[in-house]
Amino acid sequence: MARQLIACLGNLGHTVDVASTLRAFIKKHDDASGLRLLQQQADQEVQRLSQQWAQSGPPSLWFCYHPYYKSPDLIGPVLCARFNVPYITAEASYSARRNEGVWAVLQESVLHTVNQAAVNVCFTQRDKAGLELAAPQATTASLKPFVHVGEPACVLAPASSTQLVTVAMMRRGDKLNSYRHLAAALSQVQNEAWRLSIIGDGPERENVQQLFSRFPDSRITWHGELSQSAINDVYTQSHLYVWPGCGEAYGLAYLEAQAYGLPVVAFHTAGVPEVVQHGHSGLLTTPGDDTAYAAAVQHLLVNETERYAMAHQAMQRVRTAHSFDSASSTLRSLMQQHAGLST
Repeated sequence: MARQLIACLGNLGHTVDVASTLRAFIKKHDDASGLRLLQQQADQEVQRLSQQWAQSGPPSLWFCYHPYYKSPDLIGPVLCARFNVPYITAEASYSARRNEGVWAVLQESVLHTVNQAAVNVCFTQRDKAGLELAAPQATTASLKPFVHVGEPACVLAPASSTQLVTVAMMRRGDKLNSYRHLAAALSQVQNEAWRLSIIGDGPERENVQQLFSRFPDSRITWHGELSQSAINDVYTQSHLYVWPGCGEAYGLAYLEAQAYGLPVVAFHTAGVPEVVQHGHSGLLTTPGDDTAYAAAVQHLLVNETERYAMAHQAMQRVRTAHSFDSASSTLRSLMQQHAGLST
């Protein structure tokens, strides 16, 4: 998403520079020494950029993507206040249950950032409501998650078996849990004709492969990590995108798949309903209920007419409400209204 935001800003005629490569990330809540080191490094970056801006002039805008309790912006707010530069965040978040140890200190920094910002751009109504609850004086605005896709894809003609596809990293936590639920659900629809392409890699690859060892090799294709163009090629040869999406903020892969004419089957959880419209571009089921998820997959496997109707609807929805062009237009308006920037 950060790369797509940069592309959007470039599309609007702006030159985008990465001001600092400092990685602001505190993994553990009790890492006091890590926080001290990070603050020292951030102070050095503030000094470096202050000297640079004093000589060559400050930028027109500082744009910060995704400040949160583990990763605050300790540079931009200081510089923007010093040089009177507009400040914008995108996908800032606040979680009261993370107020422990040094994370509590970092969240105070995030709140300061959010309150200082000319506008905080939110990708889901869920996140917007949470941010407004934590910082009621802050200015917020909405920008729907978006993807940059090419020409409309052709929805595939009927095939002897339905090609399923999932794209996800293989790591602990929500990703591994989603793979676990997917394998459990698909085990309940083995009487139907389907094949699954799995795109992704990561430290939990062996555990993911073990989860799917119950299926014949002929049913599962392991692609590993692929480039975006190669992923798009797989989309064009598939019929249905399956990924439960435990804890997904929203899931860009859902939008990418729909843009290529693939209905989605996912859990009705977190930000997923913001990008998948139940009954229109896919089916959303009760989180954690593998039997309900299996029933939804089976429904679209056997109801070909409904699946193809959803395919067209999914493709149309993404290419209107979640397109690169619509995002660029919204971002232009927000920057004009809140930061005084015109293009």
